[in-house]
Amino acid sequence: MHASFFAFYTLIPAQSLLIWWVISIFYYHHSLCFPVERFCFRSMDCGAAVVVENIISSLLETLSEELVSPMLLDFARKEQLHNHFNNWQTILHKIQAVLQDAEERQFTVRFVKIWLNDLKDLAYDIEDVLDDFSTVALRQKSKEESQTIIGKIRKYMYSFFDQFTFKYSLAAQIKEITARMQMVAKQKDELGLIERIGGSRNRRQQRIPSTSLVNKSLVFGRESEKDFIINKLLFGEEESCEVGVPVIPIVGMGGLGKTTLAQLVYNDDRVKTFFELRAWVCVSEEFDIVRVMKTLLESLNSAASDKNDWNGLQNEVTEMLSKKRFLMVLGDVWNENYNDWMALRSPFEAGSPESKIIVTTRNQQVASMMGTVSAYHLKEMSYDHCLSLFAQHALGSTNFDNHPNLKVVGEAIVKRCKGLPLAVKTLAGLLRCKMGYHEWEDILNSKIWDLPEKNCDILPALRLSYYYLLI
Repeated sequence: MHASFFAFYTLIPAQSLLIWWVISIFYYHHSLCFPVERFCFRSMDCGAAVVVENIISSLLETLSEELVSPMLLDFARKEQLHNHFNNWQTILHKIQAVLQDAEERQFTVRFVKIWLNDLKDLAYDIEDVLDDFSTVALRQKSKEESQTIIGKIRKYMYSFFDQFTFKYSLAAQIKEITARMQMVAKQKDELGLIERIGGSRNRRQQRIPSTSLVNKSLVFGRESEKDFIINKLLFGEEESCEVGVPVIPIVGMGGLGKTTLAQLVYNDDRVKTFFELRAWVCVSEEFDIVRVMKTLLESLNSAASDKNDWNGLQNEVTEMLSKKRFLMVLGDVWNENYNDWMALRSPFEAGSPESKIIVTTRNQQVASMMGTVSAYHLKEMSYDHCLSLFAQHALGSTNFDNHPNLKVVGEAIVKRCKGLPLAVKTLAGLLRCKMGYHEWEDILNSKIWDLPEKNCDILPALRLSYYYLLI
């Protein structure tokens, strides 16, 4: 028991010994009864991964919103806690401002990664304290609304005991949380983390660019989708009178498998036979037209190029494509600038009329701008195929025959992935090193599935993969 408790006890009159005893029991019980789920959640770090800034930011934003909720503000006014709440708000805003920098530096500075994990634990503890405040605030509001004589007597008795039980335990927690928040804020300065105004993101997290290679043995389903696109490439009649190379957009949300479908099409033997030239370029979010054209040239040549002159690159690509039947895949396109697309497509017009371009994008506006035929909207993958994909990556088999104890919880996890192959594969990879039923159950029952989408554009299943980390 903390020394501060005895300091508090000296303020209690001798006749309040019984109350002191009640406080002791309450405090002892409170110190032992912490959420089991939270404990299991924090103690399961067993695989290397990354902490994504906007996930923690989402948690901190939720805490900031709770601190200014009408109920807690009214409670703070009654309990004279305004200064504490304002202090917490200020520190939270300062911490949020450096999260992007921390995310980027955690890979090269180990102490930054430790700082992020400490911050995650602190956020949960703050949430617990605010939950305690809310519970007592609701209870007090309920008492105040009671107008009966019995209610008034109960109100007096409860308030008498609450002055000692609640105020002491919450005062101790406030003191501890404030000290930890100040320490985290101090450490961010010691680590040299840079604040971004409003926490704005100057550049997106870098992702591994897609390539044309695919391991077909690890792909489940999508046969009908693949055949549909291939028929469009080989036999499809044009739906547009627009002059130029036909462009077939594949559209869908992140994680559906647009790139995988394009890879399956690109590597199909029928496609390889029909097209004289094939090229694959990952365009990505940061659109650099010179880089895209240079990558295209290198893909066609199967050799590196030292050219960086836009005019020279255009001329060389035009010459290579001249009168050739080619297939080009432009993957992960985000740029909505029509003039950029016109400049990029200019050399493609030199090819054979039977040439085709496939574009993968999440953005319907991009598909409308680039496409010359109706976009193909990729749907979620079937549950059975998702289950096979999950089992393959988690257990090394397409079923649960060797792990029957994990079958029910595994099926439930797959259902929560809602037909998104990337989510299925990511969680399966996370669970690959965990063969315990309770570890899988912790994933299934985690509250992260329920985080509001407005605060985080990451799939719930991927959020989970970011939280269950190795230090």
